[in-house]
Amino acid sequence: MKDWKKALVPVTGTMRDAVQALNDGSVRMALAVDAEGRLRGVITDGDIRRGLLVGKTLESSLLDVLITDFRAARPGDGDAAILAVMRELDIQQMPVLDAEGRVIGLKVLGELSAPLPRDNWVVLMAGGLGTRLRPLTEDCPKPLLPVGGRPLLETIMQQFIQHGFHTFFISVNYRADMVEEHFGDGARLGVSIEYLREREPLGTAGALGLLPRKPDAPVFVMNGDLLTRVDFPGMLDFHLAQGAHATMAVRGFDIQVPYGVVDVRENSIVGLEEKPVQKFFVNAGIYVLGPEAVAEIAPDAYLDMPSLFSRLMEQGDPTAAFPIHEYWMDIGRRQDFDQANCDFALHFQRQER
Repeated sequence: MKDWKKALVPVTGTMRDAVQALNDGSVRMALAVDAEGRLRGVITDGDIRRGLLVGKTLESSLLDVLITDFRAARPGDGDAAILAVMRELDIQQMPVLDAEGRVIGLKVLGELSAPLPRDNWVVLMAGGLGTRLRPLTEDCPKPLLPVGGRPLLETIMQQFIQHGFHTFFISVNYRADMVEEHFGDGARLGVSIEYLREREPLGTAGALGLLPRKPDAPVFVMNGDLLTRVDFPGMLDFHLAQGAHATMAVRGFDIQVPYGVVDVRENSIVGLEEKPVQKFFVNAGIYVLGPEAVAEIAPDAYLDMPSLFSRLMEQGDPTAAFPIHEYWMDIGRRQDFDQANCDFALHFQRQER
């Protein structure tokens, strides 16, 4: 049973407070309460992402994203009745309120029923050389490097498995035999694993040209060197809701100019800005591709994901950006590897207990 009290946040707080509550409570809803503990609104993971997409920041007021039209349970409502309502409304959480509207509990769909099997394929890219991590990768492929006491790629797979994903394809090249020996056919993990064997590097999209058959549903594609708590079901739901052919997970990235910036036009100063901050979204290395996008990938031809997205955009095919706020670490350098090992207990072992 998750500690629902960690999902509580003051209604006077910020979006950052809600993100902290989402992460600490390990659920997809934060509960905004007043000083007396009465529920004033809810904030879902999706509400945060929509706010980020329209220019809100984590310092913005909760009131900018607060949902006041919510469904709640009452003491005495049975789990079966609550589960039926949650499935009917397609919601993942439902707060429990007393007669005065104070929060006394939180019902979570995953705790009332086993996760539903998800037939969407997951393709994990594990064929890179890991050059920047040498000498660690001289005798071990990067996806098998131990983070938190177990191979990085296994942690990635467990994040999908706990949400019901069970069909995996792993793209391999460098030290492929070690990856295949460790994971086998997936029986140890209760899943199915097939291998996409690259004779030469095919890029982050080109490896999908080796799939033995065409998918009939959206496919997850993820770099095998990422440690993250991204909400995979939420990303899939977002992709479907957007009607996108391809969706890319993106992260906010800020760059501060360390000097005062002078706006000059025709030798005249028309503006001054002291140490401005430039805000960008950057590629997080996690994608959902619809069958239409996978069909664009030719067999045995190099293709990276940015090029695939560019092609889709040029053709007028719909693409979408899924902003992430969860823990995310690209383990490309030795300092990233060391930091990931320090972070593991906080972000992973705590949620698994």
